[in-house]
Amino acid sequence: MTTPMIPLAVSASTVSSALGCGLAAQFTALRQGRGGLRRNDFGSAPQLGWIGRVDGVEAVALPGALADWDCRNNRLAWLGLQQDGFLERVHAVRERHGARRVALLLGTSTASIGATEEAYRRLDAEGRFPADLRRPALHAPHSLGAFVAAALALQGPCLTISTACSSSAKVFASAARLLAAGLADAAVVGGVDSLCDNVLFGFNALELVSPAACRPFDADRDGISIGEAAGFALLERIDAAPRAPRLLGYGEASDAWHMSSPHPDGHGAELALDAALARAGIDATQVDYVNLHGTASRANDAMEAALVARRFPATTRVSSTKGCTGHTLGAAGIVEATIALQAIEHGFVPGNVGAATPDPACGAQFAWQGEQRRVDVALSNSFGFGGNNACLVFGRAP
Repeated sequence: MTTPMIPLAVSASTVSSALGCGLAAQFTALRQGRGGLRRNDFGSAPQLGWIGRVDGVEAVALPGALADWDCRNNRLAWLGLQQDGFLERVHAVRERHGARRVALLLGTSTASIGATEEAYRRLDAEGRFPADLRRPALHAPHSLGAFVAAALALQGPCLTISTACSSSAKVFASAARLLAAGLADAAVVGGVDSLCDNVLFGFNALELVSPAACRPFDADRDGISIGEAAGFALLERIDAAPRAPRLLGYGEASDAWHMSSPHPDGHGAELALDAALARAGIDATQVDYVNLHGTASRANDAMEAALVARRFPATTRVSSTKGCTGHTLGAAGIVEATIALQAIEHGFVPGNVGAATPDPACGAQFAWQGEQRRVDVALSNSFGFGGNNACLVFGRAP
């Protein structure tokens, strides 16, 4: 049986997405019900749908000591680390515990594959990568984790988790286990995924990209909008930050139903939900808000709407925010975790942006417009290809 966990303090967080850089920019957009999607102006196939692009990534310059890590994904990570005083908070924790006692766990789907795409486009006459991109560590799935570890001067456990769109939700679970095992005293968690041709062409080949801005839970939804984002959070034991919001529980499951489609009955998603609630020591009636995975694909939204209908009372509010940010893939978990945390902090439930005609399968739980109301407990759902499901429970400090 899953037993309750000892809660952890989320003592700092930050996010950068199509809604802007930093938590304030995100909350302002959510309160206004304003999305950040635009017609695709990225890559070699800009006709493919709409995207959630982060402004300013191209102008980011990495510090000289980190120059060998330069690529769009790591620039986005560096841009994200500069927001909300997050770097300073991590430095303080590193000084308090020591660099070897701070873990780093990051989620990503594509890491620095955009740089690898460029390298293959520029192969020399002998079929080798161009000299400026002949950096093996850059073309590895762990590029993000290794770069951020160097940027933060951390020497503790360092993991890159790549479980598709649940990646940067599952980092919270792995970090909680590391702290419970005594292998670290604090953990930096997060995720970064940036736009690249691989993602745009890949999802288009699956016929999952909407030609217009995505419409989660709309009766006529027709696909996702790809986004990019960087987000980070700092997890510590409660005595280090007793007034900070808390990670109360986590749940993980793999239904292995299909390579790209969720179990139609939400079997794996429900297992993750059950485990998260059990670790938090609560039941579904105590949940005030759920940030849904809600990608605007036909299959995902149908499964998740059915799960909400059978598990949550009408008093629980739910919504998808991917109509604001786009689907940020490996960064979706951390982006939506920060939204759940802001719902608690500000007493605000964001609306389900993008849906003009609600799907009749959606029940009374859905918040189609933003609502000002107290939120003490907020969940965040993240579901990935291959049935990789994760659910996080956050709560207000008593």
